[in-house]
Amino acid sequence: MTELKGHVGQHGPYLTEPAPPAEHAPVQRVVEVLATRPVGAYVELTFAAPEIAERAVPGQFAAFAIGGRESAMLLRRSIAIAGTADGRVTVVVAPHGPGSTWLAGLQPGATVDVVGPLGRPFPLPGPGTPALLVGGGYGAAALVGLAGALRAQGSDVAAVAGAASADRLCSVDDLTALAGVTVMTDDGSAGRRGWVTDAVAEQVGGVGVVYACGPMGMLRAVAELATAAGVPSYVAVEESMACGIGVCMTCVLPVVGADGRTRFSRSCTEGPVFGGDRVRFADVGTLTADVVGAAAMGVVA
Repeated sequence: MTELKGHVGQHGPYLTEPAPPAEHAPVQRVVEVLATRPVGAYVELTFAAPEIAERAVPGQFAAFAIGGRESAMLLRRSIAIAGTADGRVTVVVAPHGPGSTWLAGLQPGATVDVVGPLGRPFPLPGPGTPALLVGGGYGAAALVGLAGALRAQGSDVAAVAGAASADRLCSVDDLTALAGVTVMTDDGSAGRRGWVTDAVAEQVGGVGVVYACGPMGMLRAVAELATAAGVPSYVAVEESMACGIGVCMTCVLPVVGADGRTRFSRSCTEGPVFGGDRVRFADVGTLTADVVGAAAMGVVA
């Protein structure tokens, strides 16, 4: 992954990375399921997808066609890439609605149409920069490859993995192989009782960068703690992506740009990784008067 450096503007450090280079361009392929295994409340799926595996870098995702060729479920499901090795791509699926439940139910030998890798990746800091990784629920799966990349360039890596309960934790063993991990659960059924932010508050002062993936409320809290400590943060958002390629505009978030102005940025193409202090979390789902283009839609201050 290319080293990417932030600049300091009105709102602190922000991402300035270009679009992924040509060698990371997405491809569409029909791929075979090689293995499945339960991971607590989730399901881990491994696919034979060498072209996607060789292109993907931590923070990117893949978009899966759902239900087969005759399905009425027309929209793809976007899932973070949890790992790539030996021509294989691994994802962790949380069965919830009909689409994710269908995907989680695939068995070895089944095939599925997938597009990937998609989105902008996590930017790496300078070599040796100590990093803190924060994963909520199955969001922790997206941080395993990042932990490996950081370790490979000489960074000390710490991680916090949290969930409501033990069965909602994910990728703790994989992260433990690469980092010192603090486990937090709301009910105390594993690790320490409390929220991930309790552990982040204790550790953020000793690192040079924070990365997070998980529920939106957690991302907001982690980004605020990092900003208060003067530490840059990068968050991988989990907005619903109906198309995954920037066409439908359903996954937009208000994000402060390099010029200090707020625009609606597409999570699937401008993200899913954003500078933590650039996302206006409090205004997600609203149209404020200072967003570029709001006046044309009749919004006034």
